[in-house]
Amino acid sequence: MELREWALGGVLLSPMLLYALLALLLTGVLRLALQRAGMSRWIWHEALFDCALYICVLAGLMALLAAW
Repeated sequence: MELREWALGGVLLSPMLLYALLALLLTGVLRLALQRAGMSRWIWHEALFDCALYICVLAGLMALLAAW
């Protein structure tokens, strides 16, 4: 797994920032889909579920995009 920094106007940006923002967006979409499907009533602790879902999505993105 290789994470190379991007230079943007003399500022080095980590690709982890892009992955984190993309994971946040995907987590929001997945959460909305779960609510509309009626599956959110099975979630015991919503904040803990949201955090765990975000970490899982972020790890999946890192595995898919960092090797690409």
